Amino acid sequence: MKIVGIGIDIVETVRIAASIERHGGHFLDRVFTKDEQEYCDRMRIPFPNYAARFAAKEAVSKAFGTGIGDGVSWLDIEVQRKASGEPFIVLHAGAADLAQRLGISTVMLTLSHSDHYAVANAIALG
Repeated sequence: MKIVGIGIDIVETVRIAASIERHGGHFLDRVFTKDEQEYCDRMRIPFPNYAARFAAKEAVSKAFGTGIGDGVSWLDIEVQRKASGEPFIVLHAGAADLAQRLGISTVMLTLSHSDHYAVANAIALG
């Protein structure tokens, strides 16, 4: 496998919290899948987990060389977790189509968050 692209993103947790508080379900449903929302909402403090997923979506879109909006929507990139806790990416619709066109077969992902920041790094392999 070869590296097709890499992406990184950092997000202020308070920015995501403010968007959720200001726009509620409209923001959540536009950016996060139902499974992502259910996972984050199970946490005692959900905002860092939402911020990490937001950063992951940005990082993956950067690894694809497009950003969000150029045929790839927020909901096309989904963060899930293995039983071990390791995060992984599931691609849907436009993101899955783009990955196929670019020859991307795997997206490696790492997430981290603190009280103030969330960061994600994505490596697209093909």
